[in-house]
Amino acid sequence: MRSTITSTPIRTDPREQEMSGDTLEQVRMRAYELFEQRGREEGHDFDDWLQAEAEITQRPARRAAA
Repeated sequence: MRSTITSTPIRTDPREQEMSGDTLEQVRMRAYELFEQRGREEGHDFDDWLQAEAEITQRPARRAAA
């Protein structure tokens, strides 16, 4: 007997499922703006994403653990 494996997209954050495609794109764009404002300094992508998400969805921003 042969089993069939189907692939399912993996979402790393369940809150992404709550966002529409337009909202998700707005968060992506804002996170990139924050990255650019920081002088493209790497290592803050998660913080930028959380800040952008908070701004777009009006949720309080959380900070990544150091």
